[in-house]
Amino acid sequence: MSQLDLVVRAERAVTAEGQRPLAVGVKDGTVVAVEPLDADLTAEQVVELGDDEVLMPGVVDSHVHVNDPGRTEWEGFASATRAAAAGGVTTIVDMPLNSIPPTVDLAALEVKRKTAAGQSYVDVGFWGGAVPGNLADLRPLHGAGVFGFKCFLLHSGVDEFAPLDSAGLEAAMREIATFDGLLIVHAEDAHAIDHAPDPHGGRYADFLASRPRDAENRAVQQVIDLSRATGCRVHVLHVSSAEALPLLSDARRGGVRVSAETCPHYLSFAAEEIPDGATQYKCCPPIREQDNRDRLWDGLRDGTLDLVVSDHSPSTVELKRLEEGDFGAAWGGISSLQISLSAVWTEARRRGLDLVDVARWMCAAPAAQTGMRHKGRIAVGCDADFAVLAPEETYVVDARALHHKNAVTPYAGRELAGVVRSTWLRGARIDVDADPRGRLLRRGDA
Repeated sequence: MSQLDLVVRAERAVTAEGQRPLAVGVKDGTVVAVEPLDADLTAEQVVELGDDEVLMPGVVDSHVHVNDPGRTEWEGFASATRAAAAGGVTTIVDMPLNSIPPTVDLAALEVKRKTAAGQSYVDVGFWGGAVPGNLADLRPLHGAGVFGFKCFLLHSGVDEFAPLDSAGLEAAMREIATFDGLLIVHAEDAHAIDHAPDPHGGRYADFLASRPRDAENRAVQQVIDLSRATGCRVHVLHVSSAEALPLLSDARRGGVRVSAETCPHYLSFAAEEIPDGATQYKCCPPIREQDNRDRLWDGLRDGTLDLVVSDHSPSTVELKRLEEGDFGAAWGGISSLQISLSAVWTEARRRGLDLVDVARWMCAAPAAQTGMRHKGRIAVGCDADFAVLAPEETYVVDARALHHKNAVTPYAGRELAGVVRSTWLRGARIDVDADPRGRLLRRGDA
């Protein structure tokens, strides 16, 4: 083989076939050789990993709220993608809301792309939004390369991104099905939540009661039923209720094209452990009980849950209302982009799972779900996106040391396993102090 740009030699490298010694050759940003460790490969740069390091595919996080433009005091492309790179994430897909304008038409998509250009340290794709009144915008957005469309079935938390009612949801599904697009759904039933107790005060138990499992279960069933009726591909976001898992598995056996994700915070924390007033833990749907958490892990093991993504949804410290500790008034969202890989690995290894499992959930599956053919795997023809992880090394999370714009996260003070030693994008190590070199991705090109 002719001279390569880069060869990475690792005693432990994670591929779909398992963890084994490998030499990985890179040319022009693409993996062109995956060979035994002692293969005769020459390159301008040869990197030999330490005995305590593992070569993983770069993480693909398909659920990130960057909030830029419009709410850049919450987060922005520069800070979010620095945090991603520091955490082994090489590709993110930005959600269409919390930015102003929301990404619900071509003009807003262009604003978003112009904002992200030149300040992204990792590769960035974009979701479109499905909201009341933009049915005619869905096909043009799809043609412009968004990876799919997000909708809410209840108030989203921001007024400029309105929810779909049942008729609007069905209409969006029928339209998206005509071009075989993907609808991703925040699945909580508005009617069920309207009839639940109002969230107020500092007791976490009261907040949990305000977002009952039944609201999530009903919404998941509605999405499944409409997918069956319309033929639309659907994806259920941030599953927190383990009671929804049988609904998903039954639907798949019946031929419904539905996938589902969960998030590190649902796999890491349990309601019984959350102190009253600790609004840094508030998210919607909420973190539920320990038994529920264990069943979510079972859903990952058996494949009912396809992927794990951060749902990084930051805000300013003030909006979390930490001093007053009022769950009803606080912004609902978990800040975790930089530490998601470590958080999931910490919990996975306690349960006898390994990095091959983690890479399947956090690298390969999100890439497959978004149609990124060249991401999420260490394989010939894929982008040379890597995370070098020291899986046995531990650290204590210091929120002030993270690249997130605001120093608030429920992981603060928590000991995690798995230190990211370096992150590589298309064969070059990412330097967050240098000029950013991330690309803006379009569906079908990644």
